[in-house]
Amino acid sequence: MTSETLAGLSTARLERITELLNTHYVDPGRIAGCQILVARHGEVAYSRSLGLMDRERAKPWADDTVARIYSMTKPIASVALMMLWERGLFQIDEPVAKVLPEWRDLKVWVSGESEAMRTEAPHRPVSFRDLLSHTSGLTYGTLLETLGAPASRDPVIAAYKALKVRMEPDEDLDAFVAKLGRLPLRYQPGQQWMYSLATDVIGALVQRLSGKPFDVFLQEEVFNPLGMVDTGFHVRQENVDRFAACYARRADKTPVLQDDPQASPYLHPPVFLSGGGGLVSTMADYHRFCEMLRRGGKLDGERIIGPRTLAFMIRNHLAGGKSLAELSIDSFSETTPAGVGFGLGFAMTTDGVRAGTPSEGDYFWGGAASTAFWVDPVQDLVVIFLTQLLPSTSFNFRGQLRSLVYSAIVA
Repeated sequence: MTSETLAGLSTARLERITELLNTHYVDPGRIAGCQILVARHGEVAYSRSLGLMDRERAKPWADDTVARIYSMTKPIASVALMMLWERGLFQIDEPVAKVLPEWRDLKVWVSGESEAMRTEAPHRPVSFRDLLSHTSGLTYGTLLETLGAPASRDPVIAAYKALKVRMEPDEDLDAFVAKLGRLPLRYQPGQQWMYSLATDVIGALVQRLSGKPFDVFLQEEVFNPLGMVDTGFHVRQENVDRFAACYARRADKTPVLQDDPQASPYLHPPVFLSGGGGLVSTMADYHRFCEMLRRGGKLDGERIIGPRTLAFMIRNHLAGGKSLAELSIDSFSETTPAGVGFGLGFAMTTDGVRAGTPSEGDYFWGGAASTAFWVDPVQDLVVIFLTQLLPSTSFNFRGQLRSLVYSAIVA
C-alpha cells in the first residue's frame, strides 16, 4: 500500500471508497451512479463521479451533475433563518405566532381521531427553537410516504391528509402555514422529537421576517455570495442536460425510474418553496456551502453567518441534552438515533461510542434520495455524497462512508 497522503488522508485507503461503491452498488445496478467528495483542511483529497446520472439515456454521472438534494435543503433554510436572528428580528424562544398569527390558537392532540379527537391547550407556545430542532409538535403528514417511507396510522398524520397539507399544487407558503394553524400538534412543544414539516415553516418565517420571497432571499443572501451558481428550487433550462434521473427502489431491490429529468416537475419554478426539501444543487455548490460552515460562516471574504451563531446552531438543543433515541416518537429520520442529538437545523454526534462511529462533534444531515453530508470540526473534514435513489433508508451509505473515511485519516 502506498504511503502517499493528502491533507493527512491516505490516498490508497480513500480509493477503498471507489471499490466499495463500484463493487457493491454501481456495477450490480443497485444505484445508477453517484458522486462523492472528501476534503480536509480545505483541500479536496478525494473526488469521484461513478456510474450513470441517467440510466435510460446512458449518460455518465459528470462532475457538474445537478441533483435533487431534498432534505439537505434544511441546513440551508435554517442558516437563512438564523441570519435574521443575527439582525435582531426574533429571539430564539419567542413564540412563532408573533410572525404567524394563524398559529395563535394551536391545540395539542391528546387522544382519539377524526371527529372523536381530543385536544388540549399547549403548555407553552411553539418557539423558533422548536421549529429549528424538530421539537415543535408538527409531523410530516403523508409527504414521507410519497418518498418511500412506510404508511402511518397516526391520527394526527391522518388529519394532515384530510386537510391536504402539502398535497395541492397551488398551495403556497401562506396557505400552508394557515392549514397547519388549524391542525393539532402531535405532542407538547419541546418535549419530544419528530421529523416534520417544521423547516418548510422556517421558509415562511424567512419570507415574512425579511419581506422577500423565500427563493429571492436565498439567492441574494446565500447563493450569490457563496457562488452557488446551480442551486435553486428548479432546474434552469440551460442545465437540463446536466440534471440526473431519480430512481425508486422496488420490492425486488432494483431501481426503477421515479422522475425523468426531461419531464420532471423540477423543470418549472414551483409554487411551494420548500425549505424542507425543495432545492437542486451540484457537488461544487454544496461543497461551497459546507466549506463556509467549516470555516465558521465565511467563504472567500463573504460572511454568511457569525462563528458564534454557527457554534450555537451545532450544539444539542434537545431537552435535557438527550439524544434522538430518547426523545423521538417516530422511526423515520435521516440518521440513526443512538448517540445523536439535534441542534438548529443539524444533527450531531454527541456520543461516538453509542453512535458506532469514531467521530464525535460532527454535524450532518441527509436527503430522501440517499444524499448525505457531514462537517467534522475536530478533524477539519467535509464529506458529501450524492446519488438519486428513494428512499434514503435503502442503504446505509453514511455509515459505510464513515468507516472508510475515518480509517483513511493517518495524520
